[in-house]
Amino acid sequence: MTDRAWFDAAKGDIPQWAASMPKDADGTTIDWDWVRSLDLAHGVGTIPESTPQSIHDALKVDYATRERLESIIAQCNSAFMTDFDRFIGSYRLPRALAYANRRLNDNINTLLHLGEQQHLWAVSRERRGRATIAVLKPYSGSGPSNDDQGMLDLSGETGGASAGNTAAENSDVKFPTTVALDDIQDRTAAILDARAERRKAQRFQKRAGDAAMARANLSGATSPGGAALPGGAAASGNATGHHPKPDWRDAYLPGRDVDAVMGIDIETTGIDPARDYIIDVGFEFMNMASPRPAGEPETYAYEQGYYAAGDAYGQSRLAFGVPPENAALGNVLIAKLTGIDVRGRSSEAGYRLFDEWPQAQAGLLARLTQQPYVAHNATFEHSWFMLNVAGYAESYRAGRITIIDTLPMSRQWDPGAVPTNEHPYGDNTLDAYAKRQGALDSAHNERHLGLEDSHIMLVAMKHHLAALKAQGKGPWGPTGRAGVGGKSCGRKR
Repeated sequence: MTDRAWFDAAKGDIPQWAASMPKDADGTTIDWDWVRSLDLAHGVGTIPESTPQSIHDALKVDYATRERLESIIAQCNSAFMTDFDRFIGSYRLPRALAYANRRLNDNINTLLHLGEQQHLWAVSRERRGRATIAVLKPYSGSGPSNDDQGMLDLSGETGGASAGNTAAENSDVKFPTTVALDDIQDRTAAILDARAERRKAQRFQKRAGDAAMARANLSGATSPGGAALPGGAAASGNATGHHPKPDWRDAYLPGRDVDAVMGIDIETTGIDPARDYIIDVGFEFMNMASPRPAGEPETYAYEQGYYAAGDAYGQSRLAFGVPPENAALGNVLIAKLTGIDVRGRSSEAGYRLFDEWPQAQAGLLARLTQQPYVAHNATFEHSWFMLNVAGYAESYRAGRITIIDTLPMSRQWDPGAVPTNEHPYGDNTLDAYAKRQGALDSAHNERHLGLEDSHIMLVAMKHHLAALKAQGKGPWGPTGRAGVGGKSCGRKR
């Protein structure tokens, strides 16, 4: 199968998805014929003329397309994971939609930048509810400036469906600035907030229904001691009634028999796997109980010279690129955080894109399925792998992937994670956890590179598990689990 042939195969799955997922994440009936009509491989963005109204209209169309795509993508995980009859055989359609949506998002950002250059509007990035969005305001000559974002080439040399290559070639050309802004505002935050409220209401209704059923079935029931239970439900707990609140993250905690694991960390151009790109992947292996394998090199040169390989082995660092349109805009935040300047990571500079490199995806998947993988806030990596790695979603659903997370280890088992006003559950960042566990000197900070962060995470995990075992806590405590632990589909706890 060629690199592009999988898009056709993905569209071939539409009947399966249509039968199983009639509505999107916002409760809207999905027009699957519209999905079938999209050119996912070559781009779904709009190329405008250089006139202000054309730029406005293109942005309006692209925003509407992105909203439709993302509401479908957001529902796919739930539909796929609850397809217990396995009617949906593959997750490649959501991956293809996300592939197209990333390029569409680049096109939107290019149009926003172009509008700024032509003084049609000023763009500010503002946190609204659950998202940071682009807010358009009338250009005043003294509005927010994004000059340090990158060097967008308006000459039309970049090419591609998302390049905006019909933009004005002369930035000194004067355009009227009377385009409407109300109908081209980013609605992402409003959509996410409404979606969250709708799901909250659905959960409340379900709990209320379950409680009503329990009362109907257990009315008049008594506890083993003979005391009637409120609402007919069984009371539990100690005399004080105080218990740690159950946390869904506990499913990712390791078990007492965990040993060989793969630690992994990724760096990305943003936080949304349906909009942003993976640009750095680092992983290594470590045994939590048994000695490191004989014959493995005992040293490794990390970027941070004060890191020692110790028990780690099989270190690997993978660098990936971004499309030319994304590189042209730059990404100041990511450059400051990681040191990776995407302006030098264009595919035209020889960097391959992770979502266009099947061999890289296959190699990573093979490693992720060989033993449990560990990440800090592992749901982040998991969400990116679902929409970027061919076969990952299918392997995860089939129970071939086990995920361990060091974030709940910090939150549940590290007494140093003291709650504060700033951190109600304690400071559970990788930086803080690694320092408390002696994996990172207090004089240094988390590097925000895949391999280096994977290393301090595994060192911290090994130190922590050794201390917990000596104290009879954590996996060796009353609520600990046998086996390797972690989250894996289909395995009973």
